[in-house]
Amino acid sequence: MIEFRNVSKVYPSGTHALNKASLTIEKGEFVFIVGSSGAGKSTFLKLIMHEETPSSGTIFVNGMRVDKMKHRHVPMLRRTMGIVFQDFRLIDKMTVYDNVAFAMRAIGARPRAIKKRVPYILELVGLENKADRYPSQLSGGEQQRVGLARALVNNPMMIIADEPTGNIDPEMSYEIMELLSEINKRGTTILIVTHEHDLVHSFGRRVITIDKGVVVEDTVNLPEAVLEGGDEA
Repeated sequence: MIEFRNVSKVYPSGTHALNKASLTIEKGEFVFIVGSSGAGKSTFLKLIMHEETPSSGTIFVNGMRVDKMKHRHVPMLRRTMGIVFQDFRLIDKMTVYDNVAFAMRAIGARPRAIKKRVPYILELVGLENKADRYPSQLSGGEQQRVGLARALVNNPMMIIADEPTGNIDPEMSYEIMELLSEINKRGTTILIVTHEHDLVHSFGRRVITIDKGVVVEDTVNLPEAVLEGGDEA
């Protein structure tokens, strides 16, 4: 669960990235965060992950108060979330298997647990036959699937995806979103920051719009297929 109570963020430059933002995202929701460049979307994510702290207001994430969190507790917070990046951030010299296993090794998982968990996650994202490939041998969509597998492998409560379809073609973008939807059905909270409105309109999900640091709209979007069906009726 994510809760922002009157959260503001003002950078030393004087930029008001967020202005008294209040919202709640419940466990198990699938939410799109949209807005133009500079609207405050990136700051919103950084506050959730405790990469930044608010100038004022209160933030709760997965049962923890983040705005007053001490540095030593940040790793505990981040273990409850998996992050998917636009630029994939894979390690070129590691195979697909090792890129995913690396996330488990980083938290001290035992070799037996890694050996059991990684193949399962690779199968979940459709890469079970490419475990021994290197990132350079994969398409952009496949690399993003590795990034998603890495985010999933430690069984996080929440997946945060920052422009996850920005570097892949439209067809593969839709497949990634379908995969995230399937993961959401298993109970994982999904939070996606994107500027691709066409993609957002294809899914009947909650959409939070940020403009100039203010939450200006919070709606449940009807997918285009439903809208088209309604028109015909």
